[in-house]
Amino acid sequence: MDIYEAVPARERIFGNTYPGRGIILGTTPDGTKAVAAYFIMGRSTNSRNRVFTMKDGVLYTEPYDASLVTDPSLIIYAAVRREGSNLIVTNGNQTDTVAEGLRAGKSFGEALESREFEPDAPNFTPRISGMITFKDGGCSYRMSILKSVDASGSACARYEFAYPSVKGLGHFIHTYVCDGKPIPTFQGEPERVATVDGIDEFTDSLWEALDPDNKISLYVSYTDLENGCEDIRIVNKNSGTRSAEKRSPIF
Repeated sequence: MDIYEAVPARERIFGNTYPGRGIILGTTPDGTKAVAAYFIMGRSTNSRNRVFTMKDGVLYTEPYDASLVTDPSLIIYAAVRREGSNLIVTNGNQTDTVAEGLRAGKSFGEALESREFEPDAPNFTPRISGMITFKDGGCSYRMSILKSVDASGSACARYEFAYPSVKGLGHFIHTYVCDGKPIPTFQGEPERVATVDGIDEFTDSLWEALDPDNKISLYVSYTDLENGCEDIRIVNKNSGTRSAEKRSPIF
């Protein structure tokens, strides 16, 4: 058993009908770009009724058909935003919590101390979060999962992981192990995955690996570590669209 093996990200996803929402952070094999990816899936009509949109540089989840929305509280939020020299990616409105915390002088972990898992018993969906920090032509990243300590949701267990930039290596954290009733929460450390140099290749591999019935939207960004420019891809199942854009330097 090779505990340091980094398998292609698509192999961590393919065949799993419901990993839920997932975050991948890492560095390309050539060491020139930071990688960030976020995907959402859904089983209910409410959860499936979503698309990713970019507004003023922030990635939002929004309803595809507003008439079908029954509860927007856990499905509509800013998923990705910049704050200073940081790129924040989360599966809920704790994106804003982290950004506000950083502005107040808090660390990534300190900012999340005010949050816990989602109040959707019996699943108690974990809040997963990630942040890439750019500095001196390189980067590092942190990941967090806030999840119920037991089946009754009596308290929140908090886990934070810190990683240096390693060429070709990424880490993958997702809300669920697989489908179920209730849905089993992600266990253990973020999974080691292999990245690729090409953003379109990486985007295609993730989108094609996600379950065709339950996948909804995918965001991928590659940030140049030399000049800070972002290259972004967004894929939406509901609208049948795929978009590409470039953003000004993050640092």
